[in-house]
Amino acid sequence: MSEQTPDQEQHSLPLITHLLELRDRLLKVVVVVFLVFLPLVYFANDIYHYIAIPLTSQLPIGSSMIATGVATPFFTPIKLAIVLAIFIAIPVILYQLWAFIAPGLYKHERRLIAPLVVSSALLFYAGMAFAYYVVFPLAFAFFTTTAPEGVTIATDISSYLDFVLKLFFAFGLAFEIPVATLLLCWTGATTPTQLRAKRPYIVVAAFIFGMLLTPPDVISQTLLAVPMLILFELGLLFARFYVKEEVENTIHQESE
Repeated sequence: MSEQTPDQEQHSLPLITHLLELRDRLLKVVVVVFLVFLPLVYFANDIYHYIAIPLTSQLPIGSSMIATGVATPFFTPIKLAIVLAIFIAIPVILYQLWAFIAPGLYKHERRLIAPLVVSSALLFYAGMAFAYYVVFPLAFAFFTTTAPEGVTIATDISSYLDFVLKLFFAFGLAFEIPVATLLLCWTGATTPTQLRAKRPYIVVAAFIFGMLLTPPDVISQTLLAVPMLILFELGLLFARFYVKEEVENTIHQESE
C-alpha cells in the first residue's frame, strides 16, 4: 500500500477539515429543526386547523374536510409540524451556509452576504404570507364555486396539505428573485443592462414558472407571476446601485 507524500497530505487535510465543518453545521441545523419541532408537535392539530381556514371558510354549509387513510389524521399534522419547523429554522440554515462559505470570501463580499441572508429569510416568509392571505382565499373561492352541480366538495386533509405546501414553497422561492438578481450581477454572470434588455423573455418565463408551480388556474398563475415581475424590477433597482458602487470603488482603487 503506497503512502501519501507530504504534499498529498497537505492538500488532503483542508478537504477533510471542510467536510468535518460541513458535518458539524448540518448537525447544528438538524438539532435546531428538532428543537423547534418539539413544541410545534403539541399544537400540530391547531396549526393544521389554522392552515385549513382558507379552504374550510369557503366550503358550503354542511361540508367538511375528510381523511381517507387510517393513519392520515395522525401523520398529516405531524408532517405539517416538521415542514413548519424547517421553515422557521430557515434563518439558522442560511446563517450556517453563510458561516461555511464566509472564510473564502473577501472582506467587502462578507459585508454583502450578511444582508443577503437576512433579506432572503424575510422575503421567503413574505412569499408564504402572500400565499396564505392573498392567494389561498382567491384560489379556494374560485375552486369551490366552479364545482359541477351535484358534486360534494370534501377535500382529503393529506391532499390539501401537499397542495398548500407546494404553494408555500413556490411563493417563498419566487419572492427570492431580488436576491437572485443581485447575486447574478454581483458575480458578474450578467449586468442590470443585459437583464433589462431581456425583460420580454423574463415576463414569459415568469408566467411559465407560475404555470408549473401553481394549480392549473389563471388566478394562481397570475398571482405568482405578477409579484415575480415586480420583485425582478426591485432586484434590478438594487443591482444597479450595487454595480455602480462597485465601479466607483474599482476606479478609486485604480487611481490610488
